[in-house]
Formats: sequence, structure tokens, C-alpha cells
Amino acid sequence: MKILVTGGAGFIASHIVDAYISKGHEVVVVDDLSSGRESNLNSKAEFVKMNIQDAALAKVFQNAGFDIVNHHAAQMDVRRSVDDPVFDASVNVLGTLNLLQNCVANGVKKFIFSSTGGAVYGEQDYFPADEIHPTWPVSPYGITKLTCEKYLFYYKQAYDLSHVIFRYANVYGPRQNPHGEAGVVAIFIEKLLAGQQAVVNGDGKQTRDYVFVHDLVRANVMALEYQESNVFNIGTGKETDVNTIFRSLNQVTGANLAENHGPGKLGEQLRSCITYKKIEQVLSWRPEFNLEQGLKQTVESFK
Repeated sequence: MKILVTGGAGFIASHIVDAYISKGHEVVVVDDLSSGRESNLNSKAEFVKMNIQDAALAKVFQNAGFDIVNHHAAQMDVRRSVDDPVFDASVNVLGTLNLLQNCVANGVKKFIFSSTGGAVYGEQDYFPADEIHPTWPVSPYGITKLTCEKYLFYYKQAYDLSHVIFRYANVYGPRQNPHGEAGVVAIFIEKLLAGQQAVVNGDGKQTRDYVFVHDLVRANVMALEYQESNVFNIGTGKETDVNTIFRSLNQVTGANLAENHGPGKLGEQLRSCITYKKIEQVLSWRPEFNLEQGLKQTVESFK
């Protein structure tokens, strides 16, 4: 198959590109390198440096004959979405609509979309959240991701464009950028390996569902052959607090630094956890890496 992967120079999508190419698929990457890195690019993929809002994207579609679009390019900084919701919506909503319109105009059959488990559910009513949990996002970022999900439903009804929506938990792993809007795992590893003091925000009891990037990749490979339109959580169903992450990484890196707590972040979600039971039943996917295995591999990659 011929597949367009947006954001394919980024942390998550670059691993997906590698997997698609290893399976024999032809891949074109569109990325403006605003957060992605050229060093992440697979040499066997065709690379187009372009913003997904660009009108010239139409030429990329017209010349390619894509079977599937895997869309991971996004404005993913929650704090920036709060500071500048217009910019957030321009990238995440208008950029996605630009892709969808080009899909319809050029006969693309399937659209794989990276959404967010934590941000679309907001403050959860129950744990872990399943796909029918109420969606009340508390950030513009979560709102834009949910909006794109609704547009995908519309494009399925109006144009028969199939979709697979993945609501990711907190993803970590090799190639994660420790700068900007990064996961706590990458931030802690960079600090600890440099012998610098990492700071735990607040009491460190805030929990997240940490899922290893290679487990996400398997789901994105499975989605290529899946014939229906659906939405799936991708997580572990386990809550882990920040204190545990710090203590585990402190040990794995051998840094053995003191645990230092700073002020809490205003508006930070206290708990987030999602269940993968639906995708397990439908696609037989389940996480294969436990937290200890994933953290060790991530630390090794950072070294």
C-alpha cells in the first residue's frame, strides 16, 4: 500500500513509518519539522517538508495515489493550546480538514487518526475510562482532538471515508523529545543522565497511564487491514504516579539523586487512566511492554 504519514519525523509517527516500511509499504512523510527531527526520518520514505495547512498539500495528494493517510501531525502542547487556542485550532482542526478534503478529492480509502485518551475524557467519572466515557475536555487541545473525531464521523457518513481513531494514553519511549511539551519520562531521563536535579511537580501523586511507543506502533500496523470504522483506546489500564516514575528512573539510570518536589502546576489533571479492553476484543491488541521494560529501553536509547 501507499501511505501518507503526517508528522512522520516526530517521536511517535517516525516509529510507525519504520514499521510500515519494514512491512513492505511505500511511505511518504509530510512534516514541517516544527517539532520533528530529520534524524528520525527513515531513509526509505519520501519526505516532503510542508505544513498540513498548506494549500500545496493538494499537489502531494494528486501525484501520489495514497491508499491510506495516517495523521499524527499536531499542535500537541496543552499549555500552548490554553495560551493560544486560535493557533491550536488552526493546526489541529483546519490542518486536519485540509487533509480530509484532499482524501475525498483523491479517493483515499482510510484515515488513521491519533487522538488523546487523557485530554478528551477530561476529569474522569470512573477509572479506567472506556470509549463510551463522557467526553468533556478541559483544554483547547482536547477540544480540537474531539472535534476532529466528530469530523471523521461526518466524512464517513458523507463520503464513505473509513477511519480508525486511536485515543492514546501517555506515550513514552525512544526518540521522545525532552524539550518543549514533553512527557515526564523524557524530561526525567535527560536530567538524571546528566546528573542534574529533576523536579517533581507538587506532591507527585498525580497519575497517568504510561504506554510504550512500540505497543502503539503495533496498533497502527493492525489498523491497515481493519475494515471497519471505529475508535479505540490505546493504554495499559494501569495508573502510575509521578513519584513512581521518578524513583524507577532514578534507579535505572543509576543517578541516585534526591527526590525534589516543586510547586504544582495549576489546572493539572489529577488522575488519568484508560482501558484497552475494546481493542483487545476487536483486534486482539494488548500492551506487551510493562513499565519496567519500557523505561529500561527508553533509558538505553537516551544514553
